[in-house]
This record gives sequence, C-alpha cells and structure tokens, in this order.
Amino acid sequence: MSYSVDSTAKGGPGGASRRQRILNRALGRQKKVRVDALKNISLVVERGESVGIIGRNGSGKSTMMKLISGQGRPTSGAVYASSTPIMLGVHAALVPDLAGDQNVVLGCLAMGMERSVIHKKFDSIVELSGLVNSIHLPMKSYSSGMGSRLRFAIAAAVDPEILLVDEALNTGDAQFVDRSRKRMDELRQNAGCVFLVSHSLHTIVDMCTRVLWLDNGELIMDGEPTETTGAYKSFTDHLAKGNNISAAKIKDEARSALVVTEIHPRIQGRRAGSPS
Repeated sequence: MSYSVDSTAKGGPGGASRRQRILNRALGRQKKVRVDALKNISLVVERGESVGIIGRNGSGKSTMMKLISGQGRPTSGAVYASSTPIMLGVHAALVPDLAGDQNVVLGCLAMGMERSVIHKKFDSIVELSGLVNSIHLPMKSYSSGMGSRLRFAIAAAVDPEILLVDEALNTGDAQFVDRSRKRMDELRQNAGCVFLVSHSLHTIVDMCTRVLWLDNGELIMDGEPTETTGAYKSFTDHLAKGNNISAAKIKDEARSALVVTEIHPRIQGRRAGSPS
C-alpha cells in the first residue's frame, strides 16, 4: 500500500535549483514523495481466530485495518473476505445538534440495522454507554469521553462475522472499560474472526489467539501472543534505552523466522480490495 504526499525537503530527483524550488513553492508545486505504508504483506486468517496487531506509531496498523475493512484500496494485490468486515471504533460521525437517543437511531441505521432491531437493542446500547441520565440531551453538550462511549456503544450493537477493533477499548472510565470488554467478549465469541489494534499489550495477550507485529510497514512477526508481544516489548525497551543495534538485532531475528504465506486467486470470498 503506497501513496504520494507533498514534501518541503530540499533537492530531490533532478536536483532542483534554489530558484526553481522557490518558484515551485510560489506556484504551489510541492515535491511529491512516495510513502510505503505497507510492504508486500500476505497472510490468511481462519474463522475463530482473534488477531492482535501491534507496532509503533506509523508502523502501518491503521492502514492494514482500512484495507481489510474496504475503506482503502491496495496499490497492488487484493483482500478477500467471506463477508463484509465491520470496523468497530469510536470515531463514527454523528450529529452534535441531535440528542443522544436520536444519534443512537441514526448511527444504527447507518450500519444497516432495521428500526425494529434498533428498538430491541436501544436499552442495551444506552446501558453500555453509561449515559442513561444524559441520553436525551444534545450530543454537543457531552464531554469528549461521553461522546466516545456513545459511539462505541452504537458500533458494538452489530454482530458481524468479521470484526475489526481499532483502539476502541482505550476510552472511558474503569466501569465503562469493564462493560465494553464484556461486550467485546460477546462479539468475539459470535464473530467468525476478530482483528484488534491496541497499544495495550495486556489487552492483546488477554483477548487474542495470534499477534502480528508491524514496523515501518513490514510484517516482523506473526505468532503466539505472549511470544510476539514479548519480542516487541524487548525491541521497544532497547530503543528507549538508546540501544539501537541490539533493538535492530531483535527485529531481524523475529523477521527471519517468518514463514511466507502464498495467496492464490482460487481462494473464494468477497474481494474487499483490488489492484489499482
């Protein structure tokens, strides 16, 4: 997965002169550079697996989730899925001027739920959000935490076969976290497979059966949760202490143990992404 962005860096292909760089900036012609968000990653996830995705900021975690969910198109290759993956997050766009209960209906309709189903699930959604006393107030009067809890509760109302969770459990107070994790356990048991992105290694180990470690757009490790998170923590600990050489050694050793997975076109399923 690659894309082009503007860059203000000096020089570049062709070695533009200072005068030319000034002219380009004046005309709005910024130099374009290619960013490789993900690099040649192939993997297969089976039904019943719960896959954690870990890595430093900028490692490609969110890009991978966007590709799996169909929100992005891969530069090359494709994503195949047995059904439509559902992204469960706290960033769903609701309407601030509407009351919380109206946003519950709006959000559920946007996810394809019928009004009869929304009516049946309404009380449980409000209970999960913890906003029983505020659900009839305009959402613009909510704190950011209250808004995040409502978005999560709405998103968690669905029961998808393929579930993607991007940091949704890292918001709210202790009581909300407890309620949300219980709901996540239910979703995980009902879903065919789950992808979970989180900076909390404890959450990853607790909720996943398999973990992917990404770094600079590359798949470094794909394995058992305790082993993978342990290698990643050792890597980041060495980096934090300035031991870049030993950190690089840990990453190289993990990457060398990877087994390449070949994906053949005969695999059946919905094509969530296609070459562009």
